[in-house]
Amino acid sequence: MGRRRQSVTIKHVAADAGVSLQTVSRVINNEPNVRPAMKERVQASIDKLGYVPSIAAQRMSGSRSYIILAINDRDRTIADWRAREGRDWIDQMLLGGMLTCAEHGYRMMIELVDTHNDHVERELSAAIAALQPDGVILTPPHSENDLITGLLATRGIPFARIGSTQAGPGIAVTMGDKFNAGLATDHLIELGHERIGFIAGPEEFSLANRRIAGWEAAMERAGLSTEDLCQRGDFGFESGAAAAEKLLSLVPAPTAIIASSDQMTLAALAVARKRGLRVPEDLSLVSFDNSPIVRFTQPALTAVDQPIAATISRVVELLIEAQSGKLPDGPTAVPGEVIVRSSTARAPKHDAG
Repeated sequence: MGRRRQSVTIKHVAADAGVSLQTVSRVINNEPNVRPAMKERVQASIDKLGYVPSIAAQRMSGSRSYIILAINDRDRTIADWRAREGRDWIDQMLLGGMLTCAEHGYRMMIELVDTHNDHVERELSAAIAALQPDGVILTPPHSENDLITGLLATRGIPFARIGSTQAGPGIAVTMGDKFNAGLATDHLIELGHERIGFIAGPEEFSLANRRIAGWEAAMERAGLSTEDLCQRGDFGFESGAAAAEKLLSLVPAPTAIIASSDQMTLAALAVARKRGLRVPEDLSLVSFDNSPIVRFTQPALTAVDQPIAATISRVVELLIEAQSGKLPDGPTAVPGEVIVRSSTARAPKHDAG
């Protein structure tokens, strides 16, 4: 049996180049205080030996960990995984975050924390102590949890708040919720709909209120009423069904409904069928998220595509830039788009006026 090839380490590079470990580390970390000739010498050894820098080697300078940590809600994430209903929030986070981290020599890691847990500070502190991240990504509802944002601010760790525009520490980044809701509403208005219902998310998510504002603004621009046409859910199927029942019980009932999650839109589709309504002939539906499942429903759902991967990619860039003190002047928005499929059509003639 042949001898297993020994892994090349930073020590091998230092020995080959005839320099200290600290010098190799400074070259790896692209620090400015390295003479060009020394940098070329070390880089030549790296190339010759086929050395791939590890996080441990990058940490040797003591300035950075080269880790971006994303904090997601434990209960919701585990529930989504167990339900196996096609939601791909984590997948899209990893797609955008990991690829962009890799481009800059970083690693992305995800921790699950319960925002309602009395031990949230202890859990987050333990994760920070173990990983020493250079930046933290907070997703809803963590992004508006004062305990979490206050802890990160106190420790001087750059962090981004996804889905939040409220004043406070950290980098505020949204996926254009108000704009996206307006796009969805305009799409239905262009199809002649005048009674457009809206199923919003819970009040604890500020993005839910921004989506309502986008829907209301589009309706107002068209001179249409929103009275009694908004119901709230919790982004889950059951709450969406209850909200759809209330909307479709109105007289006159809406001829179109926008729901703030794919699960609530699927619930609205089920309620419509139970009532004998045809989609899209009698009722048009527009969803938010555009997770994989909406392409395979009958009919396939028109949906607002939430740019999760693009948003997390941009957040990683902002957090890396923050290492050198560069911060955006205000909230950053990465707007989505409406993907038109078969669940929307022209309004029924009796409503088109």
